[in-house]
Amino acid sequence: TEASTSWGLPARVPAPHHEPQEAPGPNQLPIEMLQKVLSYLPPSTLLRHCRPVCRRWRDVVDGWDLWRSILPWRHPDLWPVIRTCLPPADAPGPCILGRFCERRPIGRNLLRKPRGLGGFQKWTVLSREDDWTEKENLEVMPRAYMQTSFLSSYRRYHKKQVLDLEKEGLWRELLDSGNIEICVSDWRNDRQGIDCIYQLTVHLLDASQAILDHFSPLPFPIRRSRNSVSSRASHVFSNIKKGVRFVSFERHIWDLEFRNEQYGVSLMNSSVIVRVCRP
Repeated sequence: TEASTSWGLPARVPAPHHEPQEAPGPNQLPIEMLQKVLSYLPPSTLLRHCRPVCRRWRDVVDGWDLWRSILPWRHPDLWPVIRTCLPPADAPGPCILGRFCERRPIGRNLLRKPRGLGGFQKWTVLSREDDWTEKENLEVMPRAYMQTSFLSSYRRYHKKQVLDLEKEGLWRELLDSGNIEICVSDWRNDRQGIDCIYQLTVHLLDASQAILDHFSPLPFPIRRSRNSVSSRASHVFSNIKKGVRFVSFERHIWDLEFRNEQYGVSLMNSSVIVRVCRP
């Protein structure tokens, strides 16, 4: 019989208790939806903060599909060329496209400390007699960076920097595609009152550091004059041979008068810039 109260009325049956349902978190999302959500984050956030969260997130951030979906809208001007020479989707290890998106190596000066800010960090000193100093430039040189410069000593100095293009985020298929140029330049100011010789040497090297191409104009004599003169050495490597991996950028200064003062050449700014040849 139906249950009733002491007054003869039907008893109220309590409603069944339902636990509140939690909204699905990121780890409950299908992999395609998680990839879509993560694609809106900055590349540096993906690589530095999202990747260490868990194995599932690491696999998404390391994967080719995520960065393939990011490239067209983050680099729309480069995409028509890049899409023709993407790295293979099954390449081992984290996808290099992530490094490309984070470091943005196209159109950026890849040299570290090109103007001497902070001294000689990132430069390898091959030979030195006495020293170079870092000094503020006192006159305006058109189109050159003027905050500081490397000022040569009164004997000689030889230093270089070697750039690993793959560590900068450029991959083998793009480097071998014939669609890139490597532009190098070096600004200098020939200071008055001293004779010296300046030489710039740039090498393109393969993975074993064998020379594939080079730019090395004849040593440039800088003669004593009444006025200081700024000038630039520059070159564009095009039709680059396959296998390029490194760029070696070297400067050599010989001071011919051996004065016990800081004279000679002010090296104001250097650059190594990779450009994509757009159709």
